[in-house]
Amino acid sequence: MADMTDDRHSEQSDVSAPRGSIFGGLALRLRTYFFAGILITAPISITVYLAWAMIRWVDGQVIPLIPDHYNPETYLPFSVPGIGLLILLAALTLVGAVTANMVGRMMVRGSDRLLGRMPVVRGIYNALKQIFETVLSQKSQAFREVALVEYPRKGAWALGFITGKPDGEIQELGGGELVNVFVPTTPNPTSGFLLFLPEREILRLGMTVEEGIKMVVSGGIVMPADRRPPKSRRSGTVTPLDLASGQ
Repeated sequence: MADMTDDRHSEQSDVSAPRGSIFGGLALRLRTYFFAGILITAPISITVYLAWAMIRWVDGQVIPLIPDHYNPETYLPFSVPGIGLLILLAALTLVGAVTANMVGRMMVRGSDRLLGRMPVVRGIYNALKQIFETVLSQKSQAFREVALVEYPRKGAWALGFITGKPDGEIQELGGGELVNVFVPTTPNPTSGFLLFLPEREILRLGMTVEEGIKMVVSGGIVMPADRRPPKSRRSGTVTPLDLASGQ
């Protein structure tokens, strides 16, 4: 009798084992599909949402400034998203075209002199103007290179972006060929620290600025591919100090 009971238990266990493995494999596969779906749809959804939010925000700021007889929404029974953004782009393009001729340049110089005489506004205006001229200039090297710098202490390395070279007293009193390096914070790269470092203490990287920003925003989760040619790569552990010394 005992032998028959043992045989039944063994048969049940043999039958339940494949079922368990089948359900376990199915659950694992469904879990993989679920996370794959998130990986595909999340970036697209967030990008579309942010773009839509920006368009709606611009529309909300620009459309109320348009006179009713020029506003397309006055003649349409529905709102047209993006009208405000298109009008803003057209207005900025028109301003740029006007300032390209002699009369426009005279108006710009006049506004510069006017704002330059205001004590508080002068500093803000000049700083913003210089930033936009540097970033939007076609010859600018701002945020064109990614570098590795030893910061905030010896033996600790941080990712930075080369923004140019200082002029005047900073370069003279620095005692060497200094370079401006912006070290952003994670995950918000719009804030960070401005360092003036000698050229010899900067390790220029092969990754693009976009790849560097992705790395900063993701906290190091998204790592760019090694763009160096295979012959220049070294096997084993290579430290930044080895690269700096040329070993």
